[in-house]
Amino acid sequence: MQEYRYFDKQALERVDRAVLMAEELVNNFFKLSAGHWLKNRYDIKTAKDLVAHERVCGPFAQVVKYEGHKKDVPLGSSSFSLYKVCLQDPAILSVVEKDSGLLLDPFLLYILTHELVHVARFLRFEHRYENIGEANLTMVEERKVHRLTYAILQRVSIAGLSEVFSFYMKWRQVPGE
Repeated sequence: MQEYRYFDKQALERVDRAVLMAEELVNNFFKLSAGHWLKNRYDIKTAKDLVAHERVCGPFAQVVKYEGHKKDVPLGSSSFSLYKVCLQDPAILSVVEKDSGLLLDPFLLYILTHELVHVARFLRFEHRYENIGEANLTMVEERKVHRLTYAILQRVSIAGLSEVFSFYMKWRQVPGE
């Protein structure tokens, strides 16, 4: 049985840098203010901080929606949505190690930008989180989010990003093209 692997300290620093860049790029693309992000809460966690149901095999990350409540306020009107971006360290590390053309930094940037595009679309009511389990809607949404991610990142000059674009190319294509 293979040991469950986590990002080391150096990789976590790279995640932090990718998060900052992805946030800025998504904010600029969707014209969101910093206050919009703070008001509509989200969090990004790596595998060591995930609970069992947030760990999945296959995807490199997933968004999980929770309902939060303000402390000491029992009214339902004080509730809010909290989106948790759950990075899957073992899957990310495995593909970067197996695919010599993929570098960790641009791969993390793509993954985080992609997941924040999902969050932005949920917050802007462009896609309902509840549809996430409906297979046909999910595939259509995934392809749309990959195309948006590409649109956001195509102007960024980072070594290794073109290899990441190639890795995800089939996800940007509309079926039948």
